Amino acid sequence: MELSAADLAVLVDHTLLKPEATPADVTALVVEAAELGAYSVCVSPSMLPLPDAPVKIATVCGFPSGKHTPAAKAAEAAESVRLGADEVDMVIDIGRLIAGDAAHTETEIRAVREATEGAVLKVIIEAAALTDEQIVAACRAAEAAGADFVKTSTGFHPTGGASVHAVRLMADTVGGRLGVKASGGIRSWADATAMIEAGATRLGLSGTRAVLDGAPHTD
Repeated sequence: MELSAADLAVLVDHTLLKPEATPADVTALVVEAAELGAYSVCVSPSMLPLPDAPVKIATVCGFPSGKHTPAAKAAEAAESVRLGADEVDMVIDIGRLIAGDAAHTETEIRAVREATEGAVLKVIIEAAALTDEQIVAACRAAEAAGADFVKTSTGFHPTGGASVHAVRLMADTVGGRLGVKASGGIRSWADATAMIEAGATRLGLSGTRAVLDGAPHTD
């Protein structure tokens, strides 16, 4: 796969979700995202609104644990959209999924979907903490509930972030009907392009500049 830095940049949600992030940090993030040609910035809900941002604005919901009620997630997501978020990345309650309650997973995704009309909804499944069967069940629930993307990870879970195996399985399960966002631990050009080759259609990167700087140079 021959990709330029610009080709990859337009797939990137340039991300800053550290609890200690300040408004000045977020302002700098937006400037850098525009400079790098990223698709969007992804920031915490408390950082909204971002008036006149020259890129799309994504935020998170139920982050990072997912241990919130469907109603709480829906209310948080609705407020974020009211404050200008174009995209919402929600975290599912993976404990309920691991316990075999995929119906709850579908219910909570649908609640957020209904609260975010007009916005892109991505569903974070924390794939590194799941079996292959649970990954498939989460992807099916996301599709049934009307989500737009499935996403590997928050980047905060101790089991790890994105893997090529998980991205490929997620992409195979959704079959192009949903996007696949790879996020968590992607720190190099090789990592990023491996995820795209496995089927990722969006990348969540906090070190976007370093990844793009690793692009092969052609003279």
